[in-house]
Amino acid sequence: MKRLDHYWYMRSPWLVLLTPLSLCFRLLVWLRRSAYRYGLLRSHRLSVPVIVVGNITAGGTGKTPLVAWLADYLVKQGYHPGIVARGYGGKATSWPQQVRPDSDPLIVGDEAVLLAGMTGCPMAVAPDRYAAAEALVRYNDCDVVIADDGLQHYALQRDIEIVVIDGVRRFGTGFLFPAGPLREPLARLREADLVVVNGLGGNDEFPMKLKSGKLHNLLDENQTCSLSDLQRSKVHAVAGIGNPERFFMSLRAVIGRVDSHAFPDHHRFQRHDIAFEDDAPILMTAKDAVKCRRFAAGNEWYLPITAELGSEFCARLDELLNARVPRKTVATGS
Repeated sequence: MKRLDHYWYMRSPWLVLLTPLSLCFRLLVWLRRSAYRYGLLRSHRLSVPVIVVGNITAGGTGKTPLVAWLADYLVKQGYHPGIVARGYGGKATSWPQQVRPDSDPLIVGDEAVLLAGMTGCPMAVAPDRYAAAEALVRYNDCDVVIADDGLQHYALQRDIEIVVIDGVRRFGTGFLFPAGPLREPLARLREADLVVVNGLGGNDEFPMKLKSGKLHNLLDENQTCSLSDLQRSKVHAVAGIGNPERFFMSLRAVIGRVDSHAFPDHHRFQRHDIAFEDDAPILMTAKDAVKCRRFAAGNEWYLPITAELGSEFCARLDELLNARVPRKTVATGS
């Protein structure tokens, strides 16, 4: 049986049966937002500015590459960014947790380890994003915090909001969960400072292009090969991400034949998940690689992905940064 999210983008008639639950969910979303707006639930302001990157749909939209791009851009502009996230899938017994590239993804979450490695920035995770951010600032020299997937985490006040949209799947049925993929109503987009589309953007949207690099071997990062080297070869592709089909399609566009193996988002991979009866190369995302490296056998490769954004987005981001995210001033002696 296919997962529920498969039907969100097919407009299956039986989803009408879930509409009453979606209306209840919509009411709960409104009540929760109103509770923060009117002070019934507490929100906290950090001592440094906060940039939130998130989405209004469940599932993958390309948010992680954008967070990595934003961290790199801020560094180039003279900032000292840190990153906070929930640490989804992590099984730590105490929070917050500081994250390094060599942290255990089973403890702090796969995306956190991936981002720490991609950016080299200080990072902390906790279900309470404010607690993670406070710890991050306390122990690191951060003058701005990026909150990954923090759009609905209203306990942490923010200075800039960036929303990411899947340019192909968009909003599916247009309903809130469970009859559709929406976490909040579409009107929420009007409140965001920047709306980024993974693909071609429309009016008031900024397009983002995801660019793949060379494949890297899980056991030896220095061993690389190009996707084109595998043309007309049999390969296995595994993906435990929000939209695995996007990854599989990108491989098929270059290689041709791909035996695809989809897993739930944040799947806790075990050796048997990637043990196949042949010796064909096994390709995966960088996010999955951080969980599979510990039991890799040498025939596993991951495909790094980076985001590219245009000059118009950079110009608008610069305007927001200059208005809301002041740089630290450095005292100079006479």
